[in-house]
Amino acid sequence: MSPRAVLVGPPGAGKTVVGRLLADRLGADFRDTDADVERLAGKPIPEIFTNDGEPAFREREEEAIAVALAEHSGVLSLGGGAVLSERTRERLVDQPVAFLSVGLAEGARRTGLSTARPLLAGVNPRATFKALLQARLPLYRQVATWEVDTDEIEPPAVVDRIVAGLQAARTS
Repeated sequence: MSPRAVLVGPPGAGKTVVGRLLADRLGADFRDTDADVERLAGKPIPEIFTNDGEPAFREREEEAIAVALAEHSGVLSLGGGAVLSERTRERLVDQPVAFLSVGLAEGARRTGLSTARPLLAGVNPRATFKALLQARLPLYRQVATWEVDTDEIEPPAVVDRIVAGLQAARTS
């Protein structure tokens, strides 16, 4: 079993909103690995970061993704930092992966540089977000089957582009 589509991208790219809409369009289930991690840990992600540290979170995230890729046949949304794991990147080979990209200004606006997002809770969240985008962009592109820029389009139009990408991937 394999997901019909896997969504990756930075915070604020719209992975959850787009993922739910895409799942509805495809008549499939939606699954978010961040929710899986929270459920398995019994606490929210910010608490995992605070109490257990980022390495413990990343380990749980990697495990949750491996399970989800093996058992989920719908739309799967991965956390923004999931691509940091080499093992996760390897698992995404031959998966239909849509990279939802977002620019710095739009990503900052959408996230509100929220403290609910642990990596953006520092002294200068905008600089942190910029560094995060720069560091992860090559990794998102490495795993992506195709990229959709979400900056100036609404979620339903993003879904249209993903559906077109899925159709093109099936015919190639």
